[in-house]
Amino acid sequence: MRLVSVGTTAKILGVSRPTIINWIKSKKLSAIRLPSGHYRIPLSEIEKILRGDNNEDTETATERGF
Repeated sequence: MRLVSVGTTAKILGVSRPTIINWIKSKKLSAIRLPSGHYRIPLSEIEKILRGDNNEDTETATERGF
């Protein structure tokens, strides 16, 4: 499983880092929390959003063509 940082995820999806954190905390995006407290997002989760297999709250990324 390939994991990416919150910042990389935000860049890929065209949203802000706080948006990614909000999606994680509201369980709209699955992530792994490291012992350091940082999050890592499985690439498969990002791919779901890019395919459109997501909640309407994450629609902004797909609307931007990502």
